[in-house]
Formats: sequence, C-alpha cells, structure tokens
Amino acid sequence: MQNKPFTYLFYIQYLGLRYHGWQRQPRLKTIQGRLERVIKYVLGHEEFNILSAGRTDSGVSCHRGAFELFNMAEIDLESFITQVNENLPDDIRLLEGQRVSLDFNIIQDVAAKEYRYYFAVGEKFHPFAAGSLTFFQGNVDIARMKSSARLFIGAHDFRRFCAKQKQSDNYRREIFESEILEDSLILADGSEACRYCYRVKGKGFLMHQVRLMMGSLLGVGRGKITENDILEAFQSQDQSPFCGKVPANGLVLYGVEF
Repeated sequence: MQNKPFTYLFYIQYLGLRYHGWQRQPRLKTIQGRLERVIKYVLGHEEFNILSAGRTDSGVSCHRGAFELFNMAEIDLESFITQVNENLPDDIRLLEGQRVSLDFNIIQDVAAKEYRYYFAVGEKFHPFAAGSLTFFQGNVDIARMKSSARLFIGAHDFRRFCAKQKQSDNYRREIFESEILEDSLILADGSEACRYCYRVKGKGFLMHQVRLMMGSLLGVGRGKITENDILEAFQSQDQSPFCGKVPANGLVLYGVEF
C-alpha cells in the first residue's frame, strides 16, 4: 500500500443479520462491499484500499471492529466520518478514526480480540429478540457451562475447535479470558427476560473457533459431553470438529485492541 501514503485506522459497528459477512463477494451483500461503495462516493474516486482487522462470517455482528484505509491524499476525519455515516445504511456506523503511521499493521499489531455470543435458554423467547441472540430450547445447565468456560483459558491446540478445511499448520491459540455472563434484556412489550453471554478474549482465533467453543459449552450444559471430553479434545490430533457449531446469529466481534 506504499503508493497510498495516507493511512487511517477506523472503528466500525454493524448488525450482520442482512449481510454475507465482512469480505467482499460477487453478487452478495457484504459489509466491505457496502462500505467501499460509500467511501468511493464520499472521496470521489476509487484509488483507495481498506483492510480489516478480522473478517466476520455471514450473520455475525460487530460492536467495535477496526479497518485500515489507505488513500492517495489526506482526509478531514470529522467531515469524512459524518459523510460516510450519512450514506451508510442504518445497520452500519463508523465510530471514530485516526491517522496512523505507515508501519502500522492492522493484522500483526492486534493485541487482543473479544467476542461475545448472546443466547437465551428455556421457554421460547420473544421473536423480536431473534435478531440479536440465539435461543436454545429445553433444559440447559448454565452453572456447568460457567464452570467449563474456564477450561479454555490459556494456550491450547484448537484444531478440533475450528472449521474442518485446512487454514493453518499452527492450531495453537491463547485465550486470555473465557466466561459466561448473564443480564436482563428489555423485550418489546416492556417485560424483562434473562439473557446470557459467552465472553471470550484472545490474541487471535481460528475460523469458526468461537462458535465451536460455544457449541461445546452448550453440549456440557445439555449433558451430552463432559469437561474431561473438552480437555481430551485439546490433546487430540483428529482434524474433525469436536462438536457442532452454534448459529452465527448472536455472535458479536465486541472489540479489537492494538
């Protein structure tokens, strides 16, 4: 990107429900595709590039993600953010931006990423909440899930907790924090309901890793697997996923730290 010497770091929010993920794809609605179209309109040219700190899957949302913009000329940040937000759809929003040096690397300079997976259990939830969480019907032991979530903390081999297709020879990732939280959600009729969240933080994640980790915790909560099964999966050389992954809806890239 050295031929575009003006480099900026932007933070972004979006609801992923209507999009086929971050990455631009032919004939599909994506966050990157919509964002690039608006930036092209605001700048008045297409001599720019954007690079994301991470690519979210189809249906995954983002609370505070980040991308880098490489441009031929200097940008007035306040005016640029205002104009971009005026032209973006309501489910995408730029938060803030700053000029960064040419040696800044939005991928290699990531110190931590935090994901949150929002879900509800028990009796069927209010349909209006379906856009922001996944509902798991039936009996789920949340206390067991809370206990098992701590097993992921530390450095482990996550080859059985990622998408089946080969993506790397290194499956070792370090998890800094892993816990199940709960709070109250105000529903459309004004009533309150219990909502849960699986919060996990680490330097980096493999494809579908968080959804498969959450899937294993759900398996523990339903009594289908044990904590010892998870520990044994860390030692396995099997390439197949340890358990089924949960739906993308409910997963949020909550924050990126540099």
